[in-house]
Amino acid sequence: MTTGDLLDATLASIRSIDADALTAARARQLELTKPPGSLGQLEELGNQLVAISGQCPPPVPTPALACVFAGDHGVTAQKVSPWPQDVTWQMVMNVADGGASVNVLARHAGADVRPYDVGIVRELKDPRVHSRRVAAGTADCSVGPAMTRDQAIEALEVGIQAALDAAADGYRCLVPGEVGIGNTTPAAALVAVFTGQSAADVTGAGAGATGEMLDRKRELVARSIAVNGATASDPLGALAAVGGFEHAAIAGLVLGAAASRLPVVLDGVIACSGALAAVAMCPDARGYLIAGHDGAEPGIRAALDSLGLRPILAMDLRLGEGSGALTALPVVQASAKILREMATFASAGVSGKE
Repeated sequence: MTTGDLLDATLASIRSIDADALTAARARQLELTKPPGSLGQLEELGNQLVAISGQCPPPVPTPALACVFAGDHGVTAQKVSPWPQDVTWQMVMNVADGGASVNVLARHAGADVRPYDVGIVRELKDPRVHSRRVAAGTADCSVGPAMTRDQAIEALEVGIQAALDAAADGYRCLVPGEVGIGNTTPAAALVAVFTGQSAADVTGAGAGATGEMLDRKRELVARSIAVNGATASDPLGALAAVGGFEHAAIAGLVLGAAASRLPVVLDGVIACSGALAAVAMCPDARGYLIAGHDGAEPGIRAALDSLGLRPILAMDLRLGEGSGALTALPVVQASAKILREMATFASAGVSGKE
């Protein structure tokens, strides 16, 4: 299979969520021992899980897997982050050791974690890190394309294969995570391109850019889009021009999950930017997305509004890694259990609404 074949096959295989199953879920909600709509967003989430799986009641989305994609970025040479680039590989090893936030929250939610090197500058020779390197970091998107189109496709296919592997291993829910110093800069560029909002409005502090550094970051996001002529009408071209390897891998994970009819719980601005790219390439993928949280980065809200997604949590989170999605995961699992385990008026002998 040559580069691009897996992407083409995946895009061709994605189908919209099941409208008939969604109707059945809504009908079942009315039979459960509660006033209609009284469980609010839990009902909406449960209904979506039914539509994704085509089964009513739906399977509980467990076990879940967080795929943590890591990459480095040429734009960090422009001083968009107060953290040195070495933190990328150091944090990946922290994930491999089980000591990162994503590990703690995954253990709490009963999920597993797989770290992937999609393009870290320093190659890691550790069997616990899945080596799927496209290159040793992207180019500087503020002066030219971050990736070639072929590199973007290769990174997309890393994410697709990660999703297919997870489905084959029996996972029922996927969480896209990431590690990469400077990766909120390309994320902001992608959000601006796919939502049509200004760079200034969607670019936030990331891991601590403030004052002059934040001003420079916003200017670089705008410059990156302009220099490369990035446009939503060419989603693959935009992803290659201003994205990163982990952003592309996340987009691929979304597409692979949709092809496998698995829900994806989104995390922060990097995950949301990847989801925007995936949906631009395949609008039917949107139905498989669940918004984990509404974080502190302004690009998250812009992305979620564009995708038409309602976040589960609002806790001012901005760490990334998959942490916010994993915090929300037990709520998603609870929504399926409501449909599976809650008694109906008939089975419990409870009088219905007159």
